[in-house]
Amino acid sequence: MSDTTPGGLSAGNAQITGADSGTLTHVDEHGAVRMVDVSAKADTQRTATAEGFIFMHRDTLDMIVEGTAAKGDVLACARVAGIMGCKQTSSLIPMCHPLNLTKSKCDLEPILPGQREDGRVGIHAVMTTGVTGKTGIEMEALTGVSIALLTVYDMCKAVDRGMEICDVRLLRKEGGKTGLWTRD
Repeated sequence: MSDTTPGGLSAGNAQITGADSGTLTHVDEHGAVRMVDVSAKADTQRTATAEGFIFMHRDTLDMIVEGTAAKGDVLACARVAGIMGCKQTSSLIPMCHPLNLTKSKCDLEPILPGQREDGRVGIHAVMTTGVTGKTGIEMEALTGVSIALLTVYDMCKAVDRGMEICDVRLLRKEGGKTGLWTRD
């Protein structure tokens, strides 16, 4: 029996394999989870941008764009919810440090007929976050974009339960020891 999981995680030495190999910082030498001590790190300016999509029936998108949803302005509500999601990240994800956000912006753009090769329509969400602090802000961007998309789903589910949230991912992070990272 191997001590390595199918994804390459070794329980004994908390290493991962693959393109981003390195030590898992939230796991100690015995495999126990812990919140990383960042007290000795210097404050630096950090930003992160994440995106995601929600695809839906064309009639649902028309309802959103025209502002006729029964629950109100879907995009305005989802923008606010995304920002609120960023602010609540450390309450939702156990090992995330609470951060004092200095920036949180949620952009929601309709994907109209003919804009995609596959013909799908929906909403493209982009969340940009910033902080001056000791640890990264990627999780806040990812949480914010997810909450924005979930809010669109919640506000439209009465007319379209088949909506699909997908491709939530980090696009860019900057600052800290690792500097700039962008999705290729």
